[in-house]
Amino acid sequence: MNSLRQRLAHHALPLSGLPGALWPGLPAVTGQRMLAMQFQFTQSERWSPAQIAAAQFSQIELLLRHARDTVPFYRERYAAIDVGGTMDAARFMQLPLLHRGDLQQHFAALRSTATPPGHGRISEGGTSGSTGKPIRFLATAACDAFWHAFTVRDHLWHRREFGGKLAAIRSRVAPGGSAGWGESTDGVFRTGPAVMCNTEMPVAEQAQWLMREDPDYLISVASNVQALARHCFRAGLRPPRLQEVRTYGEALHPEARDEIAAAWGVPLTDLYSCREAGYLALQCPGHDHYHVQAEGVYLEILRADGSACAPGETGQVVITVLHNFAMPLIRYAIGDHAEAGAPCDCGRGLPVIRRIRGRVRNMLRLPGGGARYPRFGEAQFGGIAPVRQFQVIQRSLHGIEVALVVERPLSAVEEDALRALVAKNLGGGFDIGFSYHEEIPRLASGKYEDFRSEVAF
Repeated sequence: MNSLRQRLAHHALPLSGLPGALWPGLPAVTGQRMLAMQFQFTQSERWSPAQIAAAQFSQIELLLRHARDTVPFYRERYAAIDVGGTMDAARFMQLPLLHRGDLQQHFAALRSTATPPGHGRISEGGTSGSTGKPIRFLATAACDAFWHAFTVRDHLWHRREFGGKLAAIRSRVAPGGSAGWGESTDGVFRTGPAVMCNTEMPVAEQAQWLMREDPDYLISVASNVQALARHCFRAGLRPPRLQEVRTYGEALHPEARDEIAAAWGVPLTDLYSCREAGYLALQCPGHDHYHVQAEGVYLEILRADGSACAPGETGQVVITVLHNFAMPLIRYAIGDHAEAGAPCDCGRGLPVIRRIRGRVRNMLRLPGGGARYPRFGEAQFGGIAPVRQFQVIQRSLHGIEVALVVERPLSAVEEDALRALVAKNLGGGFDIGFSYHEEIPRLASGKYEDFRSEVAF
């Protein structure tokens, strides 16, 4: 029986809540709700883009009425705007954007005075405040249900074996293990064990932990996985059972997929999310680009003039969370840039993001005007000098500091070569200097910024 259970677990058999009924599985209430959502997802992801948009705007119409009637902030904001009737993209784009500063300044006014009771417990969340400006927000149990449902969708899309072992390296967590993969799966599927350690652990120690645990799947913030893969490649370490790496929390470097393949010989699957809204997009099972989770969020990628980006264009990401009735986030500019994508040949009608470009604060301000996401030639650092870690900081419009952690003091020749490499990749007009450190710490969230600008837009 145990071997049968293990084999069936690999085929995503629902966890049965009826004693004596292993197959077909008869889940308990939580599992029933999850499977009902997955059934609907399998239908809606194959709709045409027009059908998906129509369903989204039907939901947005309900959300707008609720916001206007029960949220003081929107009652005032929409006082002179008609938000009733049939909504479409053109009308919706006329509504003003919501910014992080609005959440900071108007937290109480953004709270609904009549959240529908069926949406469950209201909880408060917050961002880590890596910009020095943390924000608070509210969400309901219904919002959490969508977060969990998209987690399960990601597992099913990528055909993970639920009986496998999952390893997670996250920030500010207590190391340890559990019998299942977590709340998203434990109520609906029988999974293998999960183990966890902290991103604050040195990368060399993480590598030894990974080898000891020998998981089937690994998940961590993108920069941590990349650093871990580089270390393992140099040390010749490869967990024998590892099948896939998942990343989240940061814009993925173009080199990351190749580095992980070189180190471990496994594919990388990236996730796009934010604390305020949960999952925004999941990587397509057949491509490196992302599908917007349109059942939970309406996502716009906008040019500077507020119009929609065409495929191949990069713009700011603006989201509307479709089911947060405790604190509606309507046309919320989250501070990211992304590149719009063309429709996917996988058959899913879900909108496509070709690439996540990153946070606005991680853009290089150009001396001649404008801004762009920088490249430093970091893949070539190790061939020039024994650089273990780096961070590039734009201190002023012309001033660039390259913070380095090195194995030994660098020679003047090595510094000149690094300076020339960085200058070539950044472009002209910058004065580049170096500083040396014992360690460049991660943010409290576990993320690592290889570039940040202190120059305001």
